[in-house]
Parts: sequence; C-alpha cells; structure tokens
Amino acid sequence: MTAVALLLADARLPVAGHTQSGGLEPALAAGLDDVPAYLALRLATVTRTESATAVVTLAHLRRGEGLDAVYDAWAARTVSAAMRDTSRELGRGLLRLATTLWDLPPLLTGLPRPMVLGAVAHATGVPSADLAEVIGYDDLQTVASAALKLRPLDPAVATSWVVAALPQLATLVAEVAHLDAPTDIPATSSPWIEQLAEDHAVTTRRLFRA
Repeated sequence: MTAVALLLADARLPVAGHTQSGGLEPALAAGLDDVPAYLALRLATVTRTESATAVVTLAHLRRGEGLDAVYDAWAARTVSAAMRDTSRELGRGLLRLATTLWDLPPLLTGLPRPMVLGAVAHATGVPSADLAEVIGYDDLQTVASAALKLRPLDPAVATSWVVAALPQLATLVAEVAHLDAPTDIPATSSPWIEQLAEDHAVTTRRLFRA
C-alpha cells in the first residue's frame, strides 16, 4: 500500500471520523449483540458500494471525464437520506484537509466522502486497489473504535474483529478494484442499516453523529 493510502487510512487524520460510529451506536441501541456480524454486513453492503464509488470516481478522473454520472449513481444506491448527508459531511471535511495538502482537480460541491477520496487518489497516484482497501479498512476501524466508547471492551477484542474481517475486505477489494463506469457500482444497500441511520438522525440522545 502506498504511503498516501496509509495516511488516508490513519484514524488520526483530522477529518471528523471520530464523530462517526458507522451505524454501530443505533445498532447497539436496537439490540445488536454480534459486532463481527455487523462488520460483515457493512462490508457486503454499504462499504462495497462506497468502495466501488471511489474506484469509479478515480477511473473517470484518469480519463478526464466529469463526475455527475458517478454522483448520480452513488446517490441512487445510497437510499437513506441520512446516510447521504453523513457522507457529504465527511466529504466536506476531507476536502478541506485535502486541498491544503494536494493539488486537487476542480470538484463538484457537496461530493460524498468516497468521491473525494477518489479525487485524492487521482491527485496522489494511489492505485485503485489501495483506494478500495482504504475505504474498507477505515469502515472497519470506525466501527471497532466506536465500540470501545459504547461498550466496556478490551481493545484487543475490537482489534481481533478487524483482523477477522480482513479476508472479507480482501475479497471486496478484488471485486471492485477494476470497476470503471457508474453502472458498475453495485446496489448493495442494507434496509436495516438504512433504517438505523434514519432513526439515529432524529434522536436527541446520542454520542455519535452517525
């Protein structure tokens, strides 16, 4: 993995990721007791769509093509309005940081996080496979880190969840790294995760933004 990809996967990157639980907070409130199963579900659904969106964004920018079609495909496959808002919020934070570090191409306003990461990958030469892996790994770490704040837990246990999910992440990377068109982005939404996001967005008692 390139040094830039490692930087983007670093939990210490100041892009407001610490405000997110990857949907774990509402899932626990709804009675979830199997976090590894939740991680597997996210990798197969939400994360798969986001990783593919980032890879297709990178392919479009490499060919000098616009991003409108990529954005429309991402939005159509991200059914929850709350999840779209969260992704755009994270995208704004990442874009503010990235534009101080790299010479990014002109972007549409309000891009979601995976598309901003695709633009960063284009500007810095990050390969598509590394880009997909960054998004998947960051998703795993977001949930595992949030679990430490939401439940009494040995940090080694949370880390073991991430390690156990790495083979599934490798499969995900292999599935999406070659994609290059908006129609290639998989529509792998999870109605349960989407409903959790919608419920969480209107609750007044929460630790995490999402």
